[in-house]
Amino acid sequence: MILPRTKVPSLELDLINDTKWKLADQTPENFTLIVFYRGLHCPVCKKQLEELAGKLDKFTERGTNVIAVSADSEDRAKKAGEDWNIPSLPIGYELSFEKAKEYGLHISEGVNDKEPEYFTEPGIFLVRPDGELYFSSVQSMPFARPQFDDILGAIDYVLKNDYPARGELKEVAVEA
Repeated sequence: MILPRTKVPSLELDLINDTKWKLADQTPENFTLIVFYRGLHCPVCKKQLEELAGKLDKFTERGTNVIAVSADSEDRAKKAGEDWNIPSLPIGYELSFEKAKEYGLHISEGVNDKEPEYFTEPGIFLVRPDGELYFSSVQSMPFARPQFDDILGAIDYVLKNDYPARGELKEVAVEA
C-alpha cells in the first residue's frame, strides 16, 4: 500500500494513440489522476471510462491531467478505444503485474472466456505534481467505484481550503 504524502512508483506506458506516457513527465498545475481499470472485458469499466471521457474538460479546468491504464494487451486496449466512447481519453496498456503490485492493485484470474487469464482490479490515484500520492482508492471488485463528480468536488474543496493529504500514518500509538 502506498501511503499519502509518499512518492508513487514510476509509471511509463504506451498509449493506444501510438505515443508514450510517463508520470515523471507530467506537469499538471495540481494533480495527475490515474484510473486503473480491469480491461476490455469489463462493462463497468466501459461505463466508468465513458463517464470520465465526458468530464475531461472539468478535470483540465482544475489543473488535473488524466490517464486510464489497464494490463490489457495492445490489441485489446485499442479495441476498447475503438468500441467505447472515449475518443480523447489517454489509454495506457500492458501494465505489468509487477508494477500493479507496486501500486497495491489487486490481481484477479479470469473466470470465463471473455476475461483475460489475469487482470488488475480497479484503482484510482490522485498524484501531486511532485509525484506524491494525495488520494487513492483500491478495490478488489469491479463494483461501487468512486464517482468522478465526487472526485471533482473533492479537488475543488482541496484547492479552495489547502486541505492536506490524509491517511499518511503507518502506526498509531495505542495506550493500554
